[in-house]
Amino acid sequence: MPRTLDQLSPRAGLVEVARIFYERGWMAGTAGNLSVRAPNQNTPALWITASGLPKGHLDEGDFILASVETGTVIEQAKPGQKPSAETSIHRAVYARVPEAKACLHVHSVDGVLAIRRHAPTAHRLRLPALEMLKGFDIWDERPEVELPIFENLANVPEIAAQLDRYLAEGTARVPAAMIRDHGVTVWGRGLQEAFNRLEIMEYLFGFLARATPAEVGAK
Repeated sequence: MPRTLDQLSPRAGLVEVARIFYERGWMAGTAGNLSVRAPNQNTPALWITASGLPKGHLDEGDFILASVETGTVIEQAKPGQKPSAETSIHRAVYARVPEAKACLHVHSVDGVLAIRRHAPTAHRLRLPALEMLKGFDIWDERPEVELPIFENLANVPEIAAQLDRYLAEGTARVPAAMIRDHGVTVWGRGLQEAFNRLEIMEYLFGFLARATPAEVGAK
């Protein structure tokens, strides 16, 4: 058994991540999507989950190779499958964050509740100054960091365009973005790091979903 996800092949690693997240209730039904940068390609490309599949029962043939630049399908193992409807969001991350090698998007109850409780109309969520923030390479003694929130538009490429503009500013401290009443997207320099970071974000969401505003701001 590999010690880390990075010791698996890219698609085998994604199958394992999908199974774990499905079992935790973060990818219920067919929700969520996962991707990794595809190595050894002539042009930037990503492997991403095919659309509409239950994430607890994927195999390595359930991922589609697509261009980062255009979204064009380069390779697919099973005829008729389509890339995730949110491929454009993953493409924006890979285009703007060169070090990102994996991008994970889940739908959790705690994520939705945390935003509704602490940022019902705001476009930023102040994250609690908890020890877990070190998992995002944030080592400040009293960190003040925010998670960007984007509205859940039917036109997914517009969400991706807004994320692209945000990332282009170069001000992001947290490797993540939230879509309101939907779910969070987290990225990392490898699949294991992205997995760890998503676990950390869900820990923070769990705290925020249960904490009062006074508890969040406690010194």
